[in-house]
Parts: sequence; structure tokens; C-alpha cells
Amino acid sequence: MAQPLPRAAARPTDQDDTAAAASELIGGPAGRRAVSAGGWWNPVRVVALVMIGMFALGMAQKAPCYESGWFHGPADQYTHACYSDIPHLYRGRGFADGLVPYFDRIPAELSGGMEYLEYPVLTGLFMEVAAWFTPNGSTDPSPGQIYWLVNAGLLMICAVIIAVCVARIHRDRPWDGLLIALAPALALTATINWDLLAGALTCCALLMWSRGRPFATGVLLGLATAAKFYPVLLLGPLLVLCWRAGRWREFRAAAVGAIGAWLAVNLPVLIAAREGWAQFYTFSEERPVDFGSFWLIIAQRTDADLGAVNTYAAVLVALGCAAIGLLALAAPRRPRLAQLAFLVVAVFVLTNKVYSPQYVLWLIPLAVLARPRWRDFLIWQGCEVLYFLSIWMYLAFLNTDDRHGLSVGGYQLAILIHLLGTAYLCAMVVRDVLRPEHDVIRRDGSDDPGGGVLDGAADIFTLRRPRPAPAAPAAFVDWGTSPRLPADTGRTEPEA
Repeated sequence: MAQPLPRAAARPTDQDDTAAAASELIGGPAGRRAVSAGGWWNPVRVVALVMIGMFALGMAQKAPCYESGWFHGPADQYTHACYSDIPHLYRGRGFADGLVPYFDRIPAELSGGMEYLEYPVLTGLFMEVAAWFTPNGSTDPSPGQIYWLVNAGLLMICAVIIAVCVARIHRDRPWDGLLIALAPALALTATINWDLLAGALTCCALLMWSRGRPFATGVLLGLATAAKFYPVLLLGPLLVLCWRAGRWREFRAAAVGAIGAWLAVNLPVLIAAREGWAQFYTFSEERPVDFGSFWLIIAQRTDADLGAVNTYAAVLVALGCAAIGLLALAAPRRPRLAQLAFLVVAVFVLTNKVYSPQYVLWLIPLAVLARPRWRDFLIWQGCEVLYFLSIWMYLAFLNTDDRHGLSVGGYQLAILIHLLGTAYLCAMVVRDVLRPEHDVIRRDGSDDPGGGVLDGAADIFTLRRPRPAPAAPAAFVDWGTSPRLPADTGRTEPEA
């Protein structure tokens, strides 16, 4: 029997009006005479190169601070919007003095109130490795500058991994990786902190799940959670989707892998330096309402008692996750994993008591996978870029004698715009779940190209009348694998 040719990569200019309009800057939409990218210049390599270029532009944006702003007064790094935690924490957390994270106490004159490093273990290891490559002494550039450069190089690798993973998760949509590579908020916030490490591990986990490797997915999610807390939230979407599809074995494999990997990284430090290991968790609990959250607006504009903000935020997250779970079980078609993953992390971001500008890095790859539409993505990115500029202008207002910067009222408006932008993208994703015909991924008949074992699986449990899963289009058949019986694949036979 003749086998169908592999499906060509979807071109954004064929499917997205905004991408088609923007392409006029580089010659216009791809036409019938356009040659598909092949050989060395395949879409994934193009995405990787664009990501490197945009990351380099983000580094160049930090040039005013690299020259002087990080080290000579607080105002310049805010007025030039080039602040970064990295050079400050090189000395402030004892890396310049050779202190071992979690094991050695930080001297009071350096720590700013922290007895130990307040980051998760894998991020602490990342910071320490960068310190090994930083010469410590009277050099020009200074050790703090070199430490930032070393970290920037390592974080660039993480950024490329994120873009490549997103380009490969949906096999026939590699150009979606350009949304990552060209995201202005990523370029601006990539070197503020170490969040790209957790993002890279999370995207690798999603890639493994899309390839039907649940245990590897769990291991990578466990490692990501050892670098930042938010990746553990992705186990929730996996739970409800596997529940709906009856894929308990795969979920158990992912959960066991995640728990095992997290313990493998954390237990040695927990046993040997319990107090230092616990600093991250105690700091997160004791941290007051801070920049970027709607809680800050409440605190500044009312006399409300927010002493129990941790409880309030936890309740809101729990309610949001419960609502997402009900949505997943009651939707007319089982939602795609990326859609629920984005919604869960977005709920956590929107209800958190602090929103640092680099937290947008948590959402960017999930947003691209959940709704790869240029218009909506750019609307949201515009809101995030506005917030990025606003927080530094607000800090300049607080740290200059002449109050030069953005006032309290202006900053509160920027917070609201950031919240509304994220909520807008969430609303678009929810609409796609409730009305799958609006989902650009499913318009060609696909189910969940990033869903791995969930892709095309029949519903076993649902809050509405179950329907047979749609048959996969011929172009999506994996002709390199042996055919499996319906009982093994979870698919249902089409009705006569």
C-alpha cells in the first residue's frame, strides 16, 4: 500500500494574519514558489539562531548597567531598565568569598538579612558552577561583571533549549518556536535571574511527554522543581488528563520519576545542611506582599490586614486549579496538555503575593504551546514589556531624592495592565478548550500533537457524555512504528 508523504511544516504566514502582515518586512508571505527549508537551514536551526540573536540583543540592553549601573548607586540601573540580580548576588551571597551555598552562613554585612542562600538546590548549584568559572581578584572587568557574563552564557544555552523544544513538541509546527525566539519580554528579562534553568528543564519534560516517555518526563519535572517551585504544578494537568483518558500507568511513571528526581537532588543537602536547605521555603513563606501583585494594590490603597496573605493566595490557587480540573473533565474534547499547563501556571502567577518581571519566562513557552497565535501573543507581550519598564521606573521613583520616575498610581496601573494581559490570554485558551474549532492546533484534525500517549486516546471518564476520539489524519500516522490494536492504543473504532 502506498504510504502518504510526510506532512510539510505549517507556515505561519499561511495560517496567521498577523504573521502574514509582519512578513512584509522581509519580503511578504511564503507563496507557491517558496522552497521548504531543508538541509542545514531547517526550521529548528533557524529558530535556534534567531534565539541567540535576540538573547544577544537582550544582553546589549544591559550594557549601561554592565559599565557602571550595577555598582555605582541604585538609580542608574533603574532609569536604564537594566537591573539584574546576578552581579549583586555574586558578592551578596558569598560566592565572591568562596562560601559553599546552604552549608556556610553568609556574613551579615553581605547578606541583607539572609543567613543562607534563598534559592532551590539546583539553582544554587547552577550559581556555584558559574562562580567556579569566575576569576576572583582585582581584574578589569570586575568579578561581578564576569560572573554576569558567565551566567548569561549558560542562560543563553537554556534559552536555546526552550526554543528548540517548543519547535519540536508539535512536529508539524516547528515555526512556532519563532514566537519564543522573538518574544521581547524574554530578551529583556532573560538575565535578571536564573529562571531560564527551570524553564529549559520544563520544556524538555514536555518534549519527552510528547514522545511517549512518561518516566523521563517525571525525572525532568522533578529536576525543574528542584530549580524553581512552579514546574511541580504541571503534575496537576497530567493527573486530570490521564484520569479522563484512563492512562494511570503513565501518570504513575511520571509522578514516580518526579518525586525520585527531586529527592535525589534535595536529600543530600537536606541531610547535611538542613537549615540552609530550608532557607528557600522559609523565605517564600515569610516574604511580605511585594512588587507586581494585586495584593500590593490592595495593601497600598486600603487598610486591609494581609497578614494571612499566604493562606489567601493558597486558597485562590486551589480554587483556580479546581476550576481548571472541572474544565478538563467537562470540556467537549479533552483539552491539550499545553492548554492546562499554561492555565495552571498562570493562575499561580496571577494570585501570587509577588510578581518579579522575570516570572514571565515561566509562561512564555507554555503560552506558545497553548495558543500559537501571533496577535494574542504580541498583545500579551506588549503588556509584559510595559510592566517591565514600569517596575524599574517605579523603583527609580522610590530610590531618587527628586522622585524621578513612575509614581505609585502609575505603577498600580501597570500592574493592572499586566494582570489583564495575562487574564486575556487565559480567556482565549479557555475559549479554545470549550470551542475546539477555535484551536489553531486542532484545525487540521489533530487531537494533541504534544500529548504523547494522550494523543487520540479515547475518554474513559468525563463529566459529559463520552464521545469517540477523532481518527488521526493520514498525514499524522507514524509509519515508522508497528501498528497497534485499538485496545492497546486507547482509540475507539469509528462508527459504521
